[in-house]
Amino acid sequence: MKELGSYLKRTRISNGVSLEEASADISLSVTQLENIEIGNTKAFKDIYELKDYIIIYAKYLGLNPDEVIDTFNEFLFEKTSKISLEDIREAEKKEQLKEQSNKTKVKSPYTIIRKRKINMWPIIIWLGIILLIVSIMLIIIRNINKEPIRNSVLKSHMEELYEFTN
Repeated sequence: MKELGSYLKRTRISNGVSLEEASADISLSVTQLENIEIGNTKAFKDIYELKDYIIIYAKYLGLNPDEVIDTFNEFLFEKTSKISLEDIREAEKKEQLKEQSNKTKVKSPYTIIRKRKINMWPIIIWLGIILLIVSIMLIIIRNINKEPIRNSVLKSHMEELYEFTN
């Protein structure tokens, strides 16, 4: 990365542009440009942000951004390919231990997110009560709609029965 940074710096100087001028033109801070030119990758949030800044800076300096990014990608490959398999396994173990320790930590009842369980019994009881009330109302309505038996009709039927039996 230092080689790429020094290449960008040489190009800037050969173009006769100061850091302050470049900073004002491409809306990057002087500090960010200095970090790019000295190859300080740790000054940026992530590698993608740095890559975007390098593309902007390369275009500003009149360089082919694809070639500059190819050089940057080679740097990344060299840096990441040097990670040993042991380091990767060790990082995985640390991650597993971290996950296990998170499981065994004592948690405050105020921060635990609990799933709300629905108790079905009150719902069933209320449905039963509603069904009972509706059925009682239906029985009452059926009986109210029936015609009342009139006494005169009843008497005549009683008289007929009495005559029939005599």
